Formats: sequence, structure tokens, C-alpha cells
Amino acid sequence: MANSANHSSERSLIGEGIRYVAIAVCLLSILCLVSYNPQDPSAHVISNRKASNWIGPIGANVAEWLFQLFGLAAFLLPVLMSIGIWRTLRTGRFRFRPIKTLGWLLLVLSFTGLLNFAPRVSHWLSNRPEREGAGGLIGYLVFQGLYAGLNTIGSAIVLALTFLLALMMTVHFSLESSVTSLRNRGLFFKPKEFLSGLKHRYQQWREERNERLRRRKEERARARAARASAREPQSISDHESDAEAHFTTQDADIPILKSQPVDPSSNLASETEQEINALAARNQYGSAKDGKPALAKAVASAAQTALEPPPKETAVTSVANNKQAIRVERKSFVEEPLPGEVTATEKSAKKVEARESEYILPSPDMLTAPPEHHEQADAELMERANQLINKCKEFAVTGQVSSISPGPVVTTFEFKPDPGVKYSRVVGLVDDLCLAMKAESIRIDRMPGKSTVGIEVPNLKRDIIFLREVIESKKYKSSPSKLTIALGKTIDGQNYITDLSKMPHLLIAGATGAGKSVTVNSIIMSILFKATPEEVKFIMVDPKRLELGLYDGIPHLLTPIVTDPKRASNALRWAVGEMENRYRTLAGFGVRNIDQYNREILIGNLEYNGEEEPRPLPYIVIVIDELADLMMVASNDVETSITRLAQMARAVGIHLVLATQRPSVDVITGLIKANFPSRISFRVSSKVDSRTIIDANGAEQLLGQGDMLFLPPGTSRLVRVHGSFVNEEEIKRIVAFIKQQAAPVYDETILMSEKEIEEQESGTGERDELYYDALRIVIEMGRASTSVLQRRLRIGYGRAAAILDMMQREGIIGPPDGSRPRQVLVKADFLERLEQIKEEEE
Repeated sequence: MANSANHSSERSLIGEGIRYVAIAVCLLSILCLVSYNPQDPSAHVISNRKASNWIGPIGANVAEWLFQLFGLAAFLLPVLMSIGIWRTLRTGRFRFRPIKTLGWLLLVLSFTGLLNFAPRVSHWLSNRPEREGAGGLIGYLVFQGLYAGLNTIGSAIVLALTFLLALMMTVHFSLESSVTSLRNRGLFFKPKEFLSGLKHRYQQWREERNERLRRRKEERARARAARASAREPQSISDHESDAEAHFTTQDADIPILKSQPVDPSSNLASETEQEINALAARNQYGSAKDGKPALAKAVASAAQTALEPPPKETAVTSVANNKQAIRVERKSFVEEPLPGEVTATEKSAKKVEARESEYILPSPDMLTAPPEHHEQADAELMERANQLINKCKEFAVTGQVSSISPGPVVTTFEFKPDPGVKYSRVVGLVDDLCLAMKAESIRIDRMPGKSTVGIEVPNLKRDIIFLREVIESKKYKSSPSKLTIALGKTIDGQNYITDLSKMPHLLIAGATGAGKSVTVNSIIMSILFKATPEEVKFIMVDPKRLELGLYDGIPHLLTPIVTDPKRASNALRWAVGEMENRYRTLAGFGVRNIDQYNREILIGNLEYNGEEEPRPLPYIVIVIDELADLMMVASNDVETSITRLAQMARAVGIHLVLATQRPSVDVITGLIKANFPSRISFRVSSKVDSRTIIDANGAEQLLGQGDMLFLPPGTSRLVRVHGSFVNEEEIKRIVAFIKQQAAPVYDETILMSEKEIEEQESGTGERDELYYDALRIVIEMGRASTSVLQRRLRIGYGRAAAILDMMQREGIIGPPDGSRPRQVLVKADFLERLEQIKEEEE
């Protein structure tokens, strides 16, 4: 077997070498023919001059012989050789075809014979005898052989016929088809019709172009009108549609519950009211002394105006226009000057609000619109229900199907066993029901709150759950959390929305190709549709360098996409330190969690000393696409960091999303699993892997392609969800839209080890390039804090902390004092001496 493989490999290499040699010969032939000079020395020309041929004396002799034999037809030989080489390279093998070989031979002979009729007008033929024409010696012999019996006219007809037949044998040329095609196109025998057709097509093109220009102008005018009307919030009528429709078929008394899609535009008035009420709560910037939230009253009055029914002549705007109106209105509230004294806290809150209003969240319209879903016929559902009942009766498992719930991927048949039939007997029929229903896999589970068993059978035609239809749902829009996740749809077609901040961490596992990476992308995209870069930050770890690279460069990132497992371990270690710093900050202000801290900042209730203004803390989401690679490189450090974050980081807004395609106990350890109450399992190969992930069987019976079992927080009841799908083109569109608005600000110390940080702080002996700028800011303000340096110099926390530590070592500032700013120990005249020091160092 090995000898046969080696022999085949040798033959392949020999064939490849022959093709390269043929290409070189073809190229050399073309060059020597093109650069041929009749005065060059050759076998027929005696001269003392140096050959001017590009290929030298050999090329001059080869060209001389080719023109001697074939005349101008010599140029045809490299062309034929090129065609043969191209076909061989395309098919990967050489095939000898006698008919085509004969056709190429006749093509050359007939072509040289026809060239013999042409005069010798080229300098390439200046050395040929007078009796020979442009076809060389072979053309002369062919012509003379025909001329002896057919004279000139007969020879020309025979040569032309032979040339035509040779074309038919080699390239399958058909003269009749060519004439018919030319006649149909108006190029043959119809010059008037052809010109008329050209004129008609030109006029049609101009009309289409003018129509496109007119539509563009109208769209621009509508866009300008929408932006102008967006300055005043408009209301949208309130109408609701039922989520489910119950009906009974005539064949049997089995209700079929069909979930109908909810109109995204329904209940928009209530959504508008919720958003404006939330906006009013965020903008209560009245002074804490007099207790007069003037801005809150303005927002409340605007909300009341917005919720009044519009006049009949006022057009109802779309969802996107309504949200844009709310966003523009919020910006106008921030910029409106308030009467009375404005404190520093109010200025800080106004800056935060104005900065948030500048960022525009992406619109769901940028995603691909979902197609119409396939609905199963009632007769088809009843037939499948009867098949299920009959198959169960064959194994003495009697009962009835009480209801049918068709969904986008599976249909749930609620089977009610007769008295005396054990649940375990129904579950034991899984494989037999798969054969009877011709299904890939069937899952059987108890129905919560009912005395029935749910038999989930795959649909004959599966629907794809697009991310757009889930994020356009009322449930997603009304969720106030910035970490809202549009996970997908349940088995009965209802949109399933969850909140990462309540999980508070998520573990995702499944076999390769089961939909894990697509779900990770859906989670990230769901957050990007809800949160601004000031509200949520990401640290993305992608050791495979394939999945998360699409998000590189978005302003939500704290670091570039991490591909080195060792750097990822440093990032987790930094996250633990950031968690501890946040806990100290929250304890200093006497608040319990990040939501309360950010809310108190926006309201202005936090008291602080010095010039340091507290700023809202963003959520930090750490996404790790392949946990197994990290556990292989630094399992102890990674497991310790993940465990500490999972245990304590919820209150300070740091959340983990871990994904792996190797659900083994050495990757998903007992410590990690114990601290991740929320887990997602995709299709796995065995029950052991299913129990490793979700502590229960069932994941081995899933269908793949986004079909998952989700374990929500605070319960042991699994929920089957069909994950939402988002493709790369949609991700690229959203990422491009986000990157146009802001650039990321990376903190390089996040990925540095402790040794590298120590070398940066003290080992190199060199000051940071922004050290003197930071020193000027600290002395002018009289207080030193990392948040001030981060905001003023636009640097990360690690770099700002390193600069302050260097100032402390030099005796410029004092040690840290809890949440208070550090004390400046030098006098104001130190700035003058600072310039002298800087000049001496330069």
C-alpha cells in the first residue's frame, strides 16, 4: 500500500515537472519568434554580426527553421502548445485524444496552405524563396499538391473547408450557430435593427439612471424630514396581538398550539413611557440642598407630552425614528441650562450624559431580515401524532396526545400516559420512536406543571432563528439591563431573553460544529445593541485566532483581542485586581453594588473629598472562546482567577462567558462548575459529557446547529432553546458602524505580568513619557488620583497607577488613603523647578 502511494506521488511529481518544462519551451518559442531578425547569423544566413534575438544564437536558429517550414503559421504553434498546457493544468492529467490530435494537425496544414495565397509582406519572410508564399515550405508543398489537380480556386475551397472542419474537431466551432447568434443580435444582415436596438437600450439606461437619482433625492429628503421631526418626541399607538392561537382540528380533539410572531411595533407607547421615565430618573440633577430636581420635572412634562395621542394628520414614525427622537430629546435636556447654582457633581453628571448621547446604538435594520417561517399543516401534525400513539401501543405504552405545540425547529407532542404507565417506560422508547418518526433524534422530558410527557420531534423543515427577529421583540427592547442577551427561541417559538448580570456568569460547552461560536457572537452582538462603550467593556480571549477577530478595534475593548494563553492568564489576574479595587471603591462610598454606585453618581448623592469626581464604572465582560487551551498552559493560575471572579465579581460588574468544545472534567473542573450556576450545553457525543456540563442527560439528544439546553440561574429545570443566528457579514456591518463613532483606548498593563509591571515601574529607571504632564496636573489640582489622570491623559488604570507610584517614591505625593485622593507634598513653585529639570534631562 505504501509502495503504491509512493509510486503515485512520483508520477505526480514527474507530470508536474513535464508541465513546467512545456511552459518554458512555449515561452521561449514566443520570444524567439517575436524578436526574430532575418539578418541574424543562422544555418541559412552567414554573417559576422552578433545575433540580436532575445534568446541568442539558438533562438535565431530556431526562429529561422520555424519560419522556413511554417511561415507566418509558426506563431500558431506556441498558441496551440499553450492551450494544451492550460487544459492539462486545469484537469491535472494528460489525455491523448486521436480526433483532436488529427484536428490540430489538419488545422496547421490547412492554415499554412491558405497563407500561401497571401503575399510576403512581412520582414520575417524576406529570406524565403520567391516561389514560397507566407505559409513557408509546408504551405508551399500543400498548395502545390492541391494545385496540380484542382488549380487555384479548387485548392482554396478545399483548404478553407479543411480549416473549418479542423476547427469543428478541435474547439467545437459551429458556423451555423455563429450565424444564427449574429442574426438574433442584429449584427448580421440587420444593421438598421441593430442600431435601433442600441438606441433603445441607451434610452432605457438613461431612464433607469434618472429613476435611481430621483429615488435617492426622495430618500434624502425623507431622512432630513425624519431628523427634523425627531427633535419632538412622538407617540405610537398601542395595539397588542395574542401570542398564541388555540384551535381544534376536525379529525381529532387535539388542540394544536401555534405561536404567532408578535409585531415589533406593538406596545410601543408603553416602551416609550418606560424609556422616558428611566431618562427622567437619570437626569434628576437638582441641587441636593433645596431638593428641587428641575431637570426631572422637565423630563416628566416632556414624557407626558410625548404620550399624548398625536393629531390625525401627524404620521406615525417607525421604531427607529422614535428611538432617535428620544435620544435627541435627551441630548437637548442635557444641554439646556438650569436655573440656580450648578454644583461640581451636576457638571460631572452632565458631562457623562452628553457623552452618552453622542454615541448612537446600532439599529436592528442593519441586520438581515428573516424570511417567512414555514408553517406545518394541521393534517400533517395530526398524522404524526397518530404515528406516535400507534408506536407507543406496540410496546404496551398506552395514552393519548393531549396537545401539539409546533415550533421553529421541533414540535412538542404532549403525551398523557394512561394510569399505570410508568414515566421510565415512555423515556425508554426514544430509539424506537426515532425509527417510527424518521427523526434524527427525539428528546422526552416532563412538562412543568402538567401531568403529561413532552415528546420533542424534529420538524421536517427547520426554520433558522435570525438575531434580528429576537432583538426586535418587545421583551428585549423593554429590558433595562445593558447585559441583555437575545439567546434565541424556545421550542414553542417564544423569544427567549435573559440577563447576564443576573446569571452572573455563563459556561458554554458542546461538540465542534454544534453552534457554540455562533451563540457567543449572538451574546456579544446583543450587548453591543444595548450598551455604549462607557457602559460595557470587553476583554476577549481567542486562542484559536478565528472566532473573535471580527470585533478587533471596537471602542468597547479594554485590550486587543488576546490570542496568547499566557497573556490571557495575565488578563484574568488583572481582572481579579480590578475586582478588589472596585470593592474598595464601593466600600469607601458606602454602596453595595455597581448599579447602586452608578445610580447615586448620576443623581448626585455621593459625597467626595477633593477634586476627584467619581465616575460611573462600566460593566466588564470577559469572553473566553476556548477554555481548554488556557487550562493546558496555566491551569492553576487560570482556575484560581476564574474561581475568584465567579465567587465575588458579580457585585462589582465583572462577568465571565466561558466557552469550550472539550467538556471534560480536566477543563470544566469541579471548582469552576460549582461557581457557574448558569450553563449552556450544545449537542455532545455521550451522556457523560452531558452530565459534566449540565449535571443531567439530554444534551446527547439535541439536533446541533444552535440547538441547546440552557440551565437558568436559581433553578435546576433545563430550558431547550434554539439559538439565534448571526453571520459574519452582519457582524462586519455592525462593527464598522461602531468603529466609525469611536476608537478603542487600550490599557497595555492588563496583559503584562507582574514582573513586566515591576520592570516598567522601577526596573528600567526611565520615566513615563507622560510623567511630567501628569505631574503638572497633580500640582495644579492639589490632589492626586488615578481617575483624574485616566480622564485627563486618556490612559489606562495600570499606567496611571504606575505614574502615581513613581511620584510617591520621589516624595511628591503621599501614600493612598482609601477612596480619598492622595495628598500633594510639594509646593506650587515646584512647577517652575519642573521646567528646569525637564530641560536638563533633554
